[in-house]
Amino acid sequence: MRSAAKLNRPATYDDILKLPDNVVGEIVDGELFVSPRPSAKHAIATSRLLSEIDGPFHSGKGGGPGGWWIIMEPELHVNAQVLVPDLAGWKKERMPKVPDVPYFDLVPDWVCEVLSPSNLQLDRVKKVPKYAECSVKHLWLVDPIARTLEVLRLEKQKWLLIQTFAGADKFRAEPFEVIEFDLSSLWGE
Repeated sequence: MRSAAKLNRPATYDDILKLPDNVVGEIVDGELFVSPRPSAKHAIATSRLLSEIDGPFHSGKGGGPGGWWIIMEPELHVNAQVLVPDLAGWKKERMPKVPDVPYFDLVPDWVCEVLSPSNLQLDRVKKVPKYAECSVKHLWLVDPIARTLEVLRLEKQKWLLIQTFAGADKFRAEPFEVIEFDLSSLWGE
């Protein structure tokens, strides 16, 4: 887990604004976390997943249903936290237009975190519970090193593991189960 030098006070958004451009700053429970930009494996998995989901679920390409906004690295300000998931999605019925704002305070319907050694503890231990607290309904955890995808659904404010996919599995996963995906595409194959 990456963390900035200990502050003698709770972190503020001004602390994030002072960070260099080559890092990502997040505030969880008043603590500032600073992570490096993603590795190549992380970036490939994120961009491939965005490509696979955005077409069918944003505009209805390839027979998809449309009706979603899928955004890469949106900054979320929810429940006094500043979180930056790798991908997030909002149903257009809840967010008809993407607001022209520097951050979102509307909780996404779906979040995806792509795990890497530098952010594994931050994502799993700190951020996953925060997504439950703010009522994100669906969470995907993608691990490009282990080559796995975990699909979770929020049930009574607790995460329920729905399914885990690995390697080159073909899969359908909520909330995007109407389309079959090829997991191997996330690994750059």
